[in-house]
Amino acid sequence: MEKNPYIELAECLLPEEMVEYFEVVKVEKTTDTLDVTLEERDNGVDGYKTGQLRSNGFYHESVVRDYPVRGRKMSFHVKRRRWIEIETGKSVSRQWNLVAEGTRFSKEFAAFLKDMLGHIPDYGPLS
Repeated sequence: MEKNPYIELAECLLPEEMVEYFEVVKVEKTTDTLDVTLEERDNGVDGYKTGQLRSNGFYHESVVRDYPVRGRKMSFHVKRRRWIEIETGKSVSRQWNLVAEGTRFSKEFAAFLKDMLGHIPDYGPLS
């Protein structure tokens, strides 16, 4: 099956670590925004062997802002996966460091803004 060209383009725009661990499942474009929905791949969690975990859906999605693209605000809608440890029933997930501390910006975009402006601005709610 041929891949959706929007999804291929979105994968080119993603930070490298996101392409490895997340799959682009949807791209929505409006006149003002480019929204990319990502779901964490079912690759398990470091430290657990195959068969020790069972996938248990996703957490609520988080929205992360990134560099604007051709005048459109770009947002990643990130759905982190959760697993259940089969033997204990304990909930398990990966810890991600995808956003700059205290912001909803990608680390790279926050560093760019801080370098250009001397601070990271607060643009208000994600809408």
